Amino acid sequence: MSADVKELEKRMHGAMDALKKEFAGLRTGRASVNLLDPVMVEAYGQRMSLNQVGTVSAPEPRLLTVSVWDKGLVVSTAKAIREAGLGLNPAPDGQMIRIPIPELTSERRAELAKLGHKYAEHGRVAVRNVRRDGMEALKKAEKDHKISQDEHRQKSDEIQKLTDRYVKLIDEALAHKEKEITTV
Repeated sequence: MSADVKELEKRMHGAMDALKKEFAGLRTGRASVNLLDPVMVEAYGQRMSLNQVGTVSAPEPRLLTVSVWDKGLVVSTAKAIREAGLGLNPAPDGQMIRIPIPELTSERRAELAKLGHKYAEHGRVAVRNVRRDGMEALKKAEKDHKISQDEHRQKSDEIQKLTDRYVKLIDEALAHKEKEITTV
């Protein structure tokens, strides 16, 4: 079967969505409920995402709160937030956990920008892997005489344009996130 450009685009779009989720978890000095997305809590003998054990909200620009549904999970939830590597220090208060968002230092901003570059590179690699899969499918289809040389060339151009478009989108998302991180 030849490379289905729509399917490849769907996979590239998936890589872009994954990157956006990772970027949402990068702290910018303002409270964002997405900041806690990567936190996994040890609950009921398994690891669960934070939004499965409580409600996250941002009542103030520099404060997040987690309202834990099961009182028995407050301690493990606070521990998971503390150990998530986000530089946050949660303070349990009954079934509510308050998480003050500290001011970002210039060193921390540089670290976050570097992390953003790493996430963007992972996104670019994912998009290029999709392109490689598509190109291999085209080569195989031509070899098996399912498509002509001209069709192969035309489809490869389409796949390359698609790849270039998604790499450009990733670069734009990175530039936007960097600006967000470095702007005080």
